[in-house]
Amino acid sequence: MEYFNVGKIVNTQGLQGEMRVLSVSDFTEERFQKGARLALFDDKDRFVQEVEIASHRKHKQFDIIKFKGMYHINAIEQFKGYNLKIAKEHQGKLAEGEFYYHQIIGLEVYEKDQLVGEIKEILQPGANDVWVVKRQSKRDLLLPYIPSVVLCVDIEKHRVDVEIMEGLDDED
Repeated sequence: MEYFNVGKIVNTQGLQGEMRVLSVSDFTEERFQKGARLALFDDKDRFVQEVEIASHRKHKQFDIIKFKGMYHINAIEQFKGYNLKIAKEHQGKLAEGEFYYHQIIGLEVYEKDQLVGEIKEILQPGANDVWVVKRQSKRDLLLPYIPSVVLCVDIEKHRVDVEIMEGLDDED
């Protein structure tokens, strides 16, 4: 079975079985909604067990979640540092022009058929996502995911075509 990372348990929250999660999901509300089923993977990326979300709320930069049937700190403390993943078959269908993060990370970025680099990470600082492009012999390039910058995403060809607006690349 194939799984995709949606978050990391970084600590406990209180004594009632809540956990602080740093989300790496593009659909946080959906992933952590009550009744959602996720898989726990340990720090060596080994499957531990499937869990069901009993509750979810936001607190600062964290998603605070609780698993069904685990309502005390003693039941969940062992999960600190573990990753939460979703099974491929539990991912929903996306509309045309929408992508999962795992589909974007690793794609090659081109400007006018010149290789710029490879997408290594996606940040969520605010209004729109920012794609972090790893370049050879240069600092990483931060590209906002907006139509005037990201012109075409072709998952099949493993390629993204962009137009780097003036001011985005401080090394040119």
